[in-house]
Amino acid sequence: MKDGIHPEYKKMKIKCVCGNEIETGSVLDDITVEICSNCHPFYTGQQKILDSEGRVERFNKRYGNKK
Repeated sequence: MKDGIHPEYKKMKIKCVCGNEIETGSVLDDITVEICSNCHPFYTGQQKILDSEGRVERFNKRYGNKK
């Protein structure tokens, strides 16, 4: 590794708008995100599938749980 050409890698915190903070390493000083695993609907179980034409049922009927 050459000296003087690599940015300084340091510990920092990623901050979400929901208030969650994740400690990680980065070359950046501050990272703010709009959504994280604490507030994302997929991870919290609040995900809604919008199915206006019955496509999910048609897919599950055609390709669903074949054992």
